Amino acid sequence: MLEAARLAPSACNRQPWRFAVVREEATRMRLVNEAFLAGIPMKWAARAGAIIALGMEKSAITHRIAPRISGVDYPLLDLGIAGEHLVLQAEELGLGTCWIGWIKPKEVRRILNWPRSIEPVSLVTVGWPSAGSRRSRSRMPLDEITKWID
Repeated sequence: MLEAARLAPSACNRQPWRFAVVREEATRMRLVNEAFLAGIPMKWAARAGAIIALGMEKSAITHRIAPRISGVDYPLLDLGIAGEHLVLQAEELGLGTCWIGWIKPKEVRRILNWPRSIEPVSLVTVGWPSAGSRRSRSRMPLDEITKWID
């Protein structure tokens, strides 16, 4: 999964992603209890086999200059691509994932002991799904989300 994420494309090949794989139960509990925003209880996340933190290595060029010129947050886009590679590879391996963005980045950084140059963006739980837990999610019809220009 990490190899699939590592191979993702990125703007100017900057590869701004950083990952922390948390398998230790005590640290997973700390993330759930201290680093999730209030309002949506997600205690189930501590039962995952691992929680993978996705962070961005900040740089002056990609984080300050490029967005001012183009209006696009390339590192965030790059991290999304890498994270999706990770999630798709997990699915290929029969694993279940949940991408969680409802986090307190400063708390994640503190718990993981990441330097200030890494901005935590999201957490992904990974584990073996319990029997019968896989369910189909409804999706909007393609014609509602696609515009064809011929």
